[in-house]
Amino acid sequence: MEPGDGSEEPALPLALARFQLSEEYGSLLPEPLTELPAPYGPWMEIAHNLPQLITSHQLRSRVHQVPLSFPALKLSQRREELHLAHLVLSFITMGYIWQEGEEGTVKVLPRNLAVPFWEVSQALGLPPILSHADFVLANWRRKNPNGPLEINNLDTIISLPGGESLRGFILVTLLVEKAAVPGFKAIVEAVRAILQLDEETLCRALQELTEAIRDMSKALKQMHDYVDPAVFYAVIRIFLSGWKDNPAMPDGLIYEGVSDEPMEYSGGSAAQSTILHAFDELLGIRHSKESAAFLHRMRDYMPPPHRAFVEEIRRAPSLKQHVLSSRDTRLHKAFNQCVSALADFRSYHITVVTKYITIAATKAKAGQAEPGGKSGSSMGKPPSALEAKGTGGSHIFSFLKSIRDTTREGMINA
Repeated sequence: MEPGDGSEEPALPLALARFQLSEEYGSLLPEPLTELPAPYGPWMEIAHNLPQLITSHQLRSRVHQVPLSFPALKLSQRREELHLAHLVLSFITMGYIWQEGEEGTVKVLPRNLAVPFWEVSQALGLPPILSHADFVLANWRRKNPNGPLEINNLDTIISLPGGESLRGFILVTLLVEKAAVPGFKAIVEAVRAILQLDEETLCRALQELTEAIRDMSKALKQMHDYVDPAVFYAVIRIFLSGWKDNPAMPDGLIYEGVSDEPMEYSGGSAAQSTILHAFDELLGIRHSKESAAFLHRMRDYMPPPHRAFVEEIRRAPSLKQHVLSSRDTRLHKAFNQCVSALADFRSYHITVVTKYITIAATKAKAGQAEPGGKSGSSMGKPPSALEAKGTGGSHIFSFLKSIRDTTREGMINA
């Protein structure tokens, strides 16, 4: 600090604003736009009618009617406009691909959708497919603009087949991200405390981190109140599926006007959540080679500033080594409570996945499930290509159990 420059502190290496993160919203896009400028009316009109267009099998023909010369990047380049454009185009793309179920996929995304989607994706540094950043982080609005960020005052901007269960799935996932918000601040405080050898602040930051993780588990429990497992399994899940490691689309997808060769992208996944990667890096959790490879690939589906935040934590001084070298028993206990809370969160996630995939699949096979109904969709038989895989393409149970177990192994022995 230069003499006489007042009491301003030097910029923190992990100052959240540098990474498009905030103490109020965490990784959520603050107050997302809900409408694009007037010239983009054709996109918005299709997007607002996706459930009906998909279930009536009219979406593909509607997409083909959008003019080829449609402007993609005449958007203002405002981040909020680009994120809404990416959200809209990703939802339309998923509907286009999966309109006829897993046995009626296409090999080519038409030029009038592929080119603008690619250009918007390039501008944001995101892949041209629906990701967690679209589905959850940028897909919410308040019913009452002055009301709280609670499920009764929230709605999605764009939807797909699945009715209230889809809305519940998106918004409960958003509430998990909201519960994680204090965790971002705690991470910054922890890194600063390590650098300043401030054990008191570090202990408090770890306690705040533990509380945030426990609140995430509480938020996740709301899934049972708002999402019907039969609808999730038979109607919703296919629209989150990508074209990498997916037997229903073994050759990937050609983005017409972008590449003559097919490209492969993973579908939306909770493994694309920035905060979970940040927790792992801060706590020094080391996953198995296969699980770590998948998780690192999922970072390519995060907004680049969020990915940079995770990398910055990875390069920070080791919290675990600091705790191991400390003789402060309170610090050891606070660290282990944090790791334990994260392992518990991952255990509970396995419980939820078991209910919404394994048990739902068994019931669907036995003819006990009733897909459609309240969802307003009639997708025919439930999808089977990803029975044992997550929408991101991982072997879901071996992956989830592996990262839960390696998280537990991250605890420090007394």
